[in-house]
Order: sequence, then structure tokens, then C-alpha cells
Amino acid sequence: MRLHEHEAARIFQQAGVPVPPFVVARTPEEALGGLDRVELPAVIKAQVLVGSRGKHGGILVAETPDEVMEKARALLGTWVRALPVESVMIARKVPIARELYAGVTIDPAAGAITVLLGRAGGIEVETAATDRPETLFRRTITPPDDLRGHQARALAREAGFRGDLMVRIADVLVSLFRVFRKTDALIAEINPLVVTPDEAVWAVDAVLEVDDSALYRHPELPADPLARLDHPLERAARKIGVSYVDLDGDIGIICSGAGLGLATMDIVGERLQPANFLETGGGITEELMYKVTHLVLEKPGLRGLLINLYGGINPIHEGAKGVVRALRERQPPGRAAIPVVAKALGNRQEETWATLSEGGVTVVTDITTEAAVDALCALLER
Repeated sequence: MRLHEHEAARIFQQAGVPVPPFVVARTPEEALGGLDRVELPAVIKAQVLVGSRGKHGGILVAETPDEVMEKARALLGTWVRALPVESVMIARKVPIARELYAGVTIDPAAGAITVLLGRAGGIEVETAATDRPETLFRRTITPPDDLRGHQARALAREAGFRGDLMVRIADVLVSLFRVFRKTDALIAEINPLVVTPDEAVWAVDAVLEVDDSALYRHPELPADPLARLDHPLERAARKIGVSYVDLDGDIGIICSGAGLGLATMDIVGERLQPANFLETGGGITEELMYKVTHLVLEKPGLRGLLINLYGGINPIHEGAKGVVRALRERQPPGRAAIPVVAKALGNRQEETWATLSEGGVTVVTDITTEAAVDALCALLER
């Protein structure tokens, strides 16, 4: 369960992480009223559970009270990366000399906790790990051990910091680690951790994701992870019982397993842009495939749909009936249809192919997913 930025910031603040003063508003008037607690200039941030908000117009700067209302009004009721903006966070804008990255996460391969400190924060950290690995420093902590002050200072020193600034950064890392352990988190992150011209440090962003399985230990947190899913399609998928992740592309994807789904995403991504990740898990039925086909087609702007199914004991011929039923409802005669390509192999595959073909789906009988992508690209180029 991922918390909203203002919720995570409050928890960070209580743990001793320096966070600029902030308020949360659901109306422009509330935003204006919060200026008795927040100095100008201020940053107005859309509170949506997604990253890269700045790149998508979800973070604005206000210099005057009138601008605070104007910028809040510009965000509230709109959408950022397909998520509705129902509240904004108004925080004091701090002067920036440099931006760092601080994070704590789980390393499942090592069975340990990894503490990360990056010399390049903000939007740059997304590529730093691969493009500039020399800017990212880490320490591995094996539970039940905690991150000690001397370990945090050694990490900050390794990253090139000295004196009081090194100590301040180390203190933030220790506090962040404390939050991570106390909340049973999967990740606790500050990006960016800002250093001001006078070498003060401020957490101007806060990310905290808590393990759903540990929520019973945290009555102070919202108990329903589903309620935290701002994206309506992700929320709908949870109700159906499938895994759905919304993406920025325009090619819908339906797969019958996580591994197959990830491989399909990679292959599609070489030539097209996936609009989502969706895997049905086991137990394919006509009704399940009917619902997930409807779900994927709900996303605006789709140019095509790729269905990739494998049936060992799964009755994919029944699933094909659900796909066709949904397509006929979503794309009735007379309405412009997007191309739909399916690769379905395994249990009663010939019957599956016949059902899909009769329903207007382009069926690929080749064993490779690349062949299905080739077919979809050819249809898109017509």
C-alpha cells in the first residue's frame, strides 16, 4: 500500500526527517487559507499515487496568494497521468543548491535491507543507476540490525560529503531507516533530498509503501489497500482479482501469467508502447476473460490489443468465448474497431482459435510472441 506524499511526509517528519512546512487542501480556498502555516513562495503538488508528477504538470510554483489559488484551481479536478487530482499539498519552496537521493528498500536476493544515497536526485535518479552508477552508494543491513549512525556517516562520507553536511545527511538516513522498519515498509524514499545554499537538508518529496501483509500491525494507517488505488482501472482490476498496472502507451495487453506477461511487455516494448500490464493468473474462465477484456478496453486512446494465452490445464477455449463476447459489446458493427491480435497455445487450442477468429480476432498460431507483435504492427500500419 503506497501512501500519498503528504501522509508519508507527516510520518517522516515525526521520525525526525526535516520536511518543509506544508498543508493539504481540497479546494482553492483551503489552499489560500493554509498560507498562515506555509511561507511563500510555495510549491503546489497534485496528490496522486504516481511518480514523475513534475514531468506531467502535477507540480506548480506559486509566488503570491493569488497564484496559490490559481495553481490549486488548475490542478484540482484534473488528471495527472490518468489519475484524478482530489487534493493538493502546499509546501514551502526551499532554495536548492543541489539535489540528492535517499532511499531504503528490500533486496530480496540478499535477504537484507539496502540503504541508498545518490549524489544525483530529482528526476535524474531514474537513470542514474544505469547511466551513472558511480553516483549511487549503498549499504546492506541484515535484520534484525538497524542502520547505526556511524554506518550512515560512512555512507555519506563515501558519497563525498564532509563536516556538518555529512552529519545532517547521515541523520536523515538513520531516520528514514527507522521509518522503514517501524512501518514494515517495502520502500521509503526521499527524491529529492535537497541541500540548500547554507547546507541545510530538506526532504521535499516523500514516498512510503507499506507491505499489505503487515497492515494489521498498523491500525494508524488506512486498512484497505484497494482504497489507496487512485487509478480507477487498477481499482477495478483488484475487484476482479487480476493484476493490472496502468502505463503510458496505447497497446492493451492481456496475458495468462506473470512471467508470460512480463516477457510480452518486453517484446511489445521493442516496437510499440504498452498501455498496461495485466495478467489473469490461474483459473481462466469465460466470465474472467469477459471482464478483463472490458477492463483493458476502458482505457482511452488504445490503438490495439494483444492477447497472449497459454493453457496447460486452463480452458482457454472458454476464455476465448469471454473475449469475443466483450469485443462484440465494446465494438459493435458500425463502430470503428481497434485491431485485436491473439496468440493462444495449449489445451484445446484449435477450438480456441476458431472461436477467436469467428469473433473478428486476428489469430496467430505461431509459437513466438514476436509473430503476434508482427501481426499487430501490420494491422496498425494499414
